Amino acid sequence: MRLAFLSYSRPFGFHRCLHRPATAFGGSLCSSICPSPHQLRAKPPWRTFSSTPSPLDWLAPKRGHNQKNRKGRPRVRTGGSTKGTTVVWGDYGIRMRDHDRRISAKQLQIGADAIRKRLRGQRYRLYTRVCANIGVYTSGNEVRMGKGKGSFDYWAARVAVSRILFELKGDLHEQIVRDAFRLAGNKLPGLYEFVRKGDPPVMGITKMEAGTTLGEMQRPRLKLPMNVTAGRLPATAPP
Repeated sequence: MRLAFLSYSRPFGFHRCLHRPATAFGGSLCSSICPSPHQLRAKPPWRTFSSTPSPLDWLAPKRGHNQKNRKGRPRVRTGGSTKGTTVVWGDYGIRMRDHDRRISAKQLQIGADAIRKRLRGQRYRLYTRVCANIGVYTSGNEVRMGKGKGSFDYWAARVAVSRILFELKGDLHEQIVRDAFRLAGNKLPGLYEFVRKGDPPVMGITKMEAGTTLGEMQRPRLKLPMNVTAGRLPATAPP
């Protein structure tokens, strides 16, 4: 018959606990399980590793709100940029087409949930092209003017006109994707349109279709085609 003798010794770096009385052997009852204050403040010796990166929260900024944001307006690109108006990662997308506005994080979450609910059981990946990083501050009802900007209420995103909000990629039928984006557009404020990968970009509210160049769009006035002259312009009443 073999007996296994275990020695219970206090690990290195552990201290005598102050909230337990000392025993007759000179140590406290929980000296072997209570870490020292230095070990509580120190970082753990191991580092967590994962092959997949942790997803970032697109409905709130990582830094929080250190200073109060102004209401502001969505950025208007006047230099001819078409950034954010085409589908980049997915195969289909939903694009705002009426005018710029501020969309709250709750509304964006409801729109994304509507897409996921419609595509339940399908194999797809949803990409978000906007993030709610603007803080909205409000005052209470019947509050007099002044006394500061108000307290934090919710996060919002400034979405410019012709901006892509969501993209979808996967083995999906186009009509199913159209229906999912239609349900999301009904939940979100504004008017939206369905776009595919490869569709022409948009500068302002004008689509850069075939025959339209960047130089023509940057001119102060558009040049009329050659077949349209001053004598052939359509008239409102016959001569």
